[in-house]
This record gives sequence, C-alpha cells and structure tokens, in this order.
Amino acid sequence: MAAPPYQPPARNTYDIVIVGGAAVGSSIAYWLSQQTGERPSILVVERDASYAYSSTALSTSAIRQQYSNPINVLISQFVVEFIRNFEERMAPFYPGEPAPDLGFKEHGYLYCWSPQGVDAARERVERQRSLGAHTVFLEPGPLKDRFPWINADDLGGASWGARAEGWFDSMGLLNGLRRAARRSGVDYVDNAVTDIDLEDGKVKSVRLSTGDRVSCGVLVNAAGPRARQVAEMAGLSIPVFPFKRYSFVFASSIAIPGPMPNVIDLSGTFVRPEGSLFLAGNTPLDNGPADYDDFSIRHEEFDDRIWPALWHRIPSFEALRVLRSWTGHYEYNTLDHNGIVGFHPEVANFMFANGFSGHGLQQSPAVGRAVSELILTGRFQTLDLSPMRYERIPLNQPFMEEAVI
Repeated sequence: MAAPPYQPPARNTYDIVIVGGAAVGSSIAYWLSQQTGERPSILVVERDASYAYSSTALSTSAIRQQYSNPINVLISQFVVEFIRNFEERMAPFYPGEPAPDLGFKEHGYLYCWSPQGVDAARERVERQRSLGAHTVFLEPGPLKDRFPWINADDLGGASWGARAEGWFDSMGLLNGLRRAARRSGVDYVDNAVTDIDLEDGKVKSVRLSTGDRVSCGVLVNAAGPRARQVAEMAGLSIPVFPFKRYSFVFASSIAIPGPMPNVIDLSGTFVRPEGSLFLAGNTPLDNGPADYDDFSIRHEEFDDRIWPALWHRIPSFEALRVLRSWTGHYEYNTLDHNGIVGFHPEVANFMFANGFSGHGLQQSPAVGRAVSELILTGRFQTLDLSPMRYERIPLNQPFMEEAVI
C-alpha cells in the first residue's frame, strides 16, 4: 500500500510546537487542548506516525508506587486514577463507539530484598505508606504463605504493592490522548525537526525534514530517547541518552497460580504474567548509550542471565520457551534517573519534558498536566515538580531515584 501523500502543517505559525508525539508529547498536547477559554494553537511533530519504534509502543507498560522519591510516588497516585477513569475521560472523543479501556491489571509489584537490604526497604515502605501508598513489607514466612511458588531462602523479605500498581495498555493510552488532542484542535504532522532557529535568545522557529519552517511561541522537547539531539539543535545539552532494554515473552510448562504480581528479583530481572504467557526483562550487560536507530537484540541475555535468575527465584520456571522478543529504548538521564521538566533559564521558551529513565509512559499523564500548567500559568498548579526542573543539570545536583529497574 502506498504511503499517504505528505500533508504540511496547517499553518506557518503556532503558539506551541511539541517535538515528539508519543505518550509524553501527546499528553502535553491533550492537557493544553482541554483548557477553558481561548486555546493555544498547537502542532505536534512526530517523526514516526506508526509509533513502531517509539518507547511507548515498546514499553512493558507498567506503573508502580514503590519509589524512593516522594514526588514519583505522588505522580503514580495521580496516574493510577487517570488510568482507572480513562474510558470515562475519553468518552466525549469517541461518539457512537466505545472509548478505550486500558485493561489495568492491578496485581502489584513484588520487590525481593536481600537480608542486608531489609532495613532500607522497610524505610521506603513506610515512606510510601505515609504518602498514601498501599505497600506492605512481607517477611520470608508471610511472603511464602502469600506466594508459595517463590523461593525465599536467600531473601530477607519483599515489598508488595497490594493495590494501585500493575500494568496496562500503552497504545490504548497513547491513541486515546492523541485522538482527544486532535479532536480538540491540535495538529499532528508526520515529520522530523532537523534544526531550531534562535533569535534574541529565544526559539523563533523549527525546520522540518521536508523543508517546512514553522514559527512558534514555545517549543516543547518531548522527543524521548532523541531528547539530547533536539536540545543540541538549540545549542543546549542534557545528559539523556537511549539505553536499550530487551523484553522476552515466554511460555512455561508449569502454570503459576495467580494473581501473580510483577516480581523484581535481587538480580534486577523482572517477570510478570501476560495472559497464559509471561514477560521478562532485566538491566542488560550491554547497558549504556546506544545509537538512536539500534534496535538489535541480544538473545544471550535471556539464556545466560534472565532464565537462570527466574529458575532460582521461581523453581517452576524450569522449562521455558521464548516465543517473542523485542528491543525498546529508555530515555536515560545519567545524572539522577529522574525526569527533566521545565523551561531553560536562558532560552526561555524552550521547555524540557525528558529523561524519565523508563518511567515516561507511566508518568506521562502527570507530566503532561504539569507542562501545560507551566506554559499557561508560569508555575505548577497541582503537583509541585520544581525539583525536576532543568536548573539542577548544569549544577550537577542530582535529584536521585534509587528504585530504577
């Protein structure tokens, strides 16, 4: 089938241009487009309209509240409610047809902890609970009673998100946000930004790969793993790089009685059910910056590292068969594993929404709301994400998140 003819942007000037139309970019567009009164004109530039290689499509699509940083816990609490109510929220944009149900599997995360890590784990659980999370700490005995299929011999315990954690339909979220934004007047173009024009210390316009030039009042960098590339076009720098993550779907000859949570092993390997199958991944040996277009997979990662870890933690996983695998990219912030949200202090109309280090999809509804608040009012109105602002980057002052998978 021939590709549809190229459609240039509907106008030459927009109030806001968003570079990147996956979950973060489309969430920003959605929230901006839902403002009452006069709405800004918005263009979303997405280089891959199929989203086949977007981090959103290739994500494992999970959400948790088990973070070390209180801001990340609060973000997740908002997003869980957003996911639960997504179908109702999207209904006005699907007249005469069903709005997307994100199929939220609220089975929780189960973090395994060594005996040496128990004290720190208990402190995190208490911090999460003080913020309203439902995390509980299970000592080895109660852990084994609750999940009899797990090997707890070398564990000091585990923390379990008994509610408001799990996994959901990533493309359902993206497609709903994108449709709502477009039906609210946001323009999308299948194109790539190749250069950014500055004038008097501000972004004046962007140039597209097709030769079009579009002027804008605000530029939002929501380019995911390509965020550094976009920043450099404006003479800026952020420590955000694409890091590869491999995902493997496998079948087991022995069923695991459910509901099974997303298990995070001491080794960093995770596993969760996908219907009658299972999904697993880890932090790979070749962990480090990758080429933007490198989606090759290292199959040895499953055979040499993931499967032995799975078999040790869940002895029923003795005989496994990989059915499908893929590679996605984290937009990894090497400074502190947290997102960068806010305007640049010198190029004052350049907005960052980058570096979420594997949490971008699950945080996208809250980030979109926060960015829209900053653009429209100049400050955060709901969740205060000011510790995530760009200013910490040149100062080399990390705003750390310990719980990174």
